[in-house]
Amino acid sequence: MVSGGGMSGEGVGEPEVVAAAGAAVAVEEAVAPAPARELVVGYALTSKKAKSFLQPKLRGLARKKGILFVAIDQKRPLSDQGPFDIVLHKLTGREWRKLLEDYRETHPEVTVLDPPCAIEHLLNRQSMLQEVSELDLSDCHGRVGVPKQLFVNTDPSSIPAAVMRAGLSLPLVAKPLVAKSHELSLAYDPISLTKLEPPLVLQEFVNHGGVLFKVYIVGDAIRVVRRFSLPNVDEGDLSNNAGVFRFPRVSCASASADDADLDPHVAELPPRPLLEILAKELRRRLGLRLFNIDMIREHGTRDRFYVIDMNYFPGYGKMPGYEHVFTDFLLGLVKKEYRRRPSYSSCEG
Repeated sequence: MVSGGGMSGEGVGEPEVVAAAGAAVAVEEAVAPAPARELVVGYALTSKKAKSFLQPKLRGLARKKGILFVAIDQKRPLSDQGPFDIVLHKLTGREWRKLLEDYRETHPEVTVLDPPCAIEHLLNRQSMLQEVSELDLSDCHGRVGVPKQLFVNTDPSSIPAAVMRAGLSLPLVAKPLVAKSHELSLAYDPISLTKLEPPLVLQEFVNHGGVLFKVYIVGDAIRVVRRFSLPNVDEGDLSNNAGVFRFPRVSCASASADDADLDPHVAELPPRPLLEILAKELRRRLGLRLFNIDMIREHGTRDRFYVIDMNYFPGYGKMPGYEHVFTDFLLGLVKKEYRRRPSYSSCEG
């Protein structure tokens, strides 16, 4: 079940994706008993991501449950480090991917969260929502789809014509093709489309009452929080606004809407059975266990939802009760495979 040699080093990876605040309920996982020996989780994260994720409350609870987090040195072969039971990372790039794939071949007993090939699918917004669009959830306590969208990688002056041919309606949300950036723009008129910078994805804006639902998935567990989002757009807005409006990050922890005085029809969470089926299908299709879904409810409806974005390994550190959800998840991955080995408590990363 274990592999490798000695431990050392601080990991590297991508910045934090999104943070969460608020509370909601979904699927609960049973608390696995603490193992007879330490469960070693090697992590490869930037210092910023490690600080937001590996908070004292997570480290403390993990120690009580026999889980040890150890920093991975990306500059050294993984087989020379460890031994690990689980490798937790959020990295991209050919060098890291090769390093990890070589390690998986020689140490198939180690669980990697998550496989690089699966993560790649969520890094490209052209293909990110494809799996959602292919789902048929019409009889699952609601309908889930994706907004009409168009991939653009051409001269900006030709964008208005491409939008017309595709049948998209203004206003349009413009998002970078590579999902490492959370910046988005809202274009109200055809002329503003020529000011955009391809490659990008254009997505029809769907009125949703200014609230989106962040659905956090950790294995089988689901948590949902409400966030403030862009307000509804009416005909008057289309007539009176022109140009491109840029938003560095629409949804963030400070924009929590869980305690706000909202219209009950806007604030109502998506049905739990719908979220369970959606999460299960996406876990199976994507091959991922750590990701989140940004969902909106079409304004004026109760059961019409759209998935507008997804992220791998989001900002779990501000998800309510994340330390309990995550430690239970890690123990559940290997609870049937424990075996005795020496302690490495003095080497915690």
